[in-house]
Amino acid sequence: MAKYQQLVDQLREQIEANIWQPGEKLPSLRQQADQSGLSLMTVMHAYEVLESQGWILSKPQSGYYIAPRAAALRPRLATQTVERPEQTDTNSFVFDVLQATRDPAIMPFGSAFPDPELFPQRQLMRSLVKVSHNLKPTDALNNLPPGNPELRKILAQRYAQQGITISPDDIVITNGAMEALNLSLQAVTEPGDWVVIENPSFYGALQAIERLKLNAIAIASDVEQGIDFDELEQALQRWPVKACWLMTNRQNPLGFTLSNTRKEQLVALLARYGVTLIEDDVYSELWIGEEKPLPAKAFDRLGDVMHCGSFSKNLVAGFRIGWVAAGRHAQRVQRIQLMSTLSTSAPMQLALADFLSTRSYDSHLKRLRQTLAKRKQLARTALRQVLPADARISDTPGGYFLWVALPEGINTTQLYHLALEQGISIAPGQLFSSSEDFRHCFRFNTAWPWDARAEAAVEKLGQLIKQLHP
Repeated sequence: MAKYQQLVDQLREQIEANIWQPGEKLPSLRQQADQSGLSLMTVMHAYEVLESQGWILSKPQSGYYIAPRAAALRPRLATQTVERPEQTDTNSFVFDVLQATRDPAIMPFGSAFPDPELFPQRQLMRSLVKVSHNLKPTDALNNLPPGNPELRKILAQRYAQQGITISPDDIVITNGAMEALNLSLQAVTEPGDWVVIENPSFYGALQAIERLKLNAIAIASDVEQGIDFDELEQALQRWPVKACWLMTNRQNPLGFTLSNTRKEQLVALLARYGVTLIEDDVYSELWIGEEKPLPAKAFDRLGDVMHCGSFSKNLVAGFRIGWVAAGRHAQRVQRIQLMSTLSTSAPMQLALADFLSTRSYDSHLKRLRQTLAKRKQLARTALRQVLPADARISDTPGGYFLWVALPEGINTTQLYHLALEQGISIAPGQLFSSSEDFRHCFRFNTAWPWDARAEAAVEKLGQLIKQLHP
């Protein structure tokens, strides 16, 4: 067993034994290294794993603390359609895949983020420097939940551009979309409740459901139509569902976008059963076509759609700024945020509000969409040349993911490990479902520069697939 895993197991056992209580501060990285005799990097790796699993949380310039709900954590995932006697540790596998993409020597086709070189880093840094020079002692208080007033007003105005009326008071600024989604889920559920997700689904949903001790009902979804409405209604009739965590625009990993008609039908269906929709819409700005697709939130008449967005996929990942238009749940979300992460970074909120007040954002988005569309087409063409004839590649507009279905005899988890040895990362189907249905599939990130290195990596990937083809 790796040394970092030994420390992970040791600290987790201590937390379960109530040696460490929720809210207590762990020894610093250096203190833990001195106590355990491990290297600083090994301790840091262990702490990162524990944080990704929800046992601890980091506070900037303060240290690591036991998470508020850590004592109650018992990872599990129940689904309506699949029962597995030996379930893999979703969090550990996700962590390993995402860690691999951080190595500059690895071709990051498995990454969840676009090429950071596509972001306007200099302009953003200018905004950050500007607000830092003008920072006042009261700014930390003024930017507590629900967040910076100017930033919330700008977001409300961007909703209004699509004909959606959302008050700035209903918007809560968060530490990225993942916090927005997790806070939304906590606001409307209790441990043991049932939550609908797509199958396949964004792995963050699987992790959150495990962490909060919820039960998942995985509803079949496909590239053409999205989530199966008939199966969804059957689940709503059979189970006391409290929430649905769904993606309606450029779903990750399949890439589909629901039509406005289906979005309206979805909102009406969930309203009939009194179920909250948590709408994960982080790719909302990465559309292609004449008009930006509406979110399902546009059809919400009861304030029961919690629309979550982020700037991490289209502007800047490092700022970690997201939001939720929480409707009637906004106050509950604010209270939970205050009890957990307290607030989102005030300087980052101020810098983003400063940048968004110019016309630079929409100009950047236009260039970004055009570049991503070109790279996606190049990647699709290159993959088609090396994949088996019976492989299927999704052909959905917008975003920067391709969903590849190989012949069913090929295990993409095995392919992932073989490819990683060759300096190539992919996101295997196992990441996106607790079932065995997508073991022959993988997600492919097309947002990186399409050059000789990328071409060679795709050719090598094709060779590895041929080796695995039965």
